[in-house]
Amino acid sequence: MRVTGHPESRFLGYVQVRVASRVYTLPVEAAPLGLDGKPAGELGFFSDAADGLGILVDSSAPDKIQRETIERASADAARHLSRKLLN
Repeated sequence: MRVTGHPESRFLGYVQVRVASRVYTLPVEAAPLGLDGKPAGELGFFSDAADGLGILVDSSAPDKIQRETIERASADAARHLSRKLLN
């Protein structure tokens, strides 16, 4: 699996997700709102067709909401990676 960034977003940092004995490092990025008022992509954990992984948060959201999104997305990422790794 490779880790990739999401287009049209600003890099915030990394989150490490441990699944079994492996550690995955996922980029966390803040996406601006588009012209329609929606973020550039779906907020939270994302996995693209090329096995790119990451976490996307709303750049205009308060820090508390961004942290909650990152926590929820980290749990989603762990479930996603567990299914891929352990099945």
